[in-house]
Amino acid sequence: MVRRTPGSFLFPLAIMLLVGMGLTGCGNEAALEQRPVKPPATPSTAGMTIVAVGDSLTAGYGVDESQAYPARLQEKLSAEGYIVNVVNAGVSGETSSGTLSRIEWVIANLKPDMILLETGANDGLRGIDPAILSDNLDRIISIIKNAGIPVILCGMRMLPNLGPGYTRAFNGIYPEISRKHAIPLIPFFLEGVAGKPHLNQADRLHPTAEGYLRIVDHILPYVLTAVKSLPQR
Repeated sequence: MVRRTPGSFLFPLAIMLLVGMGLTGCGNEAALEQRPVKPPATPSTAGMTIVAVGDSLTAGYGVDESQAYPARLQEKLSAEGYIVNVVNAGVSGETSSGTLSRIEWVIANLKPDMILLETGANDGLRGIDPAILSDNLDRIISIIKNAGIPVILCGMRMLPNLGPGYTRAFNGIYPEISRKHAIPLIPFFLEGVAGKPHLNQADRLHPTAEGYLRIVDHILPYVLTAVKSLPQR
């Protein structure tokens, strides 16, 4: 079952488009019988917990919880034969400072076997100094790694609304942090979705249910690679 952590509140992302301009029919019984069977869950993943930490893009602002990306990711992993519980720990409106303030609570109470970290979009929206975002991500990931938990960093990008210097600094943070900590990076979490009206809600900022499906299709290979490397229980 996908859960939200306490303290979630609505605070829509505003005045931004993250860059990234620019994802079956029924068969007869014989065809169904010929389809490959998904492998059973492996001992290394059965019953393990992935915690999706983030802001409204993780929380699923504007869509039903079952349509947000953590729920959809759990469905995709199940279809691949992996019995993994994906917990929605998204807090709408949260900045990286908010994530830093609660990451130890997340680790202690949700006991993740792996964390998907998506934060920083609201830092950019508010024009927060990129150095603060960089320092927060550095500290968040250090806490996660010191707890012995694998983490995947979800990258964000900004349009040059605040000037090219700010945009360059912001966009360079995620690859730099990924290299420093030698952790997997999804270069742009909203790849193929940002800037596409039919995949976003009326605010053109938050994905629709269909947009979240596209996001999960994009991030699934990164998650599968990490899940397959989780240690045996």
